[in-house]
Amino acid sequence: MSHGKFASLITCMDGRVQNAGNEFMKKTFNVDYVDVITEPGPNKILSENNLNAIVDNIYKRVDVSVFSHGSDVIAVAGHYDCAGNPVNKETQDIQTANAAKLIKAKFPDKKVIGLWIDKDFKTAEIIYTAE
Repeated sequence: MSHGKFASLITCMDGRVQNAGNEFMKKTFNVDYVDVITEPGPNKILSENNLNAIVDNIYKRVDVSVFSHGSDVIAVAGHYDCAGNPVNKETQDIQTANAAKLIKAKFPDKKVIGLWIDKDFKTAEIIYTAE
């Protein structure tokens, strides 16, 4: 088990969203570190759940965060202007909520949230919570 308090963040590889997600997780959940797991459009990938190798790889990385670092909170994020998932916010919110539900099924004893990072790439908001 690592020293310090950890959370997990599954987010887009887009560098514009990294700081917003990390800062939100640190402030909101009072954690020292955020294990960041990136893929282009991860909310879509997890929601559709049909790219088995990628989905399995995401879950393997969450396993490390949860079981090696002791993360108690797992977030999945969508964001404005996503090249990997170029759909509107409403569609992404549905995908994010679906992804969060699937993550919760894999990690039932963890808090799982869905986030949206807006067009200024500075503000993250919770759009879904599974506890």
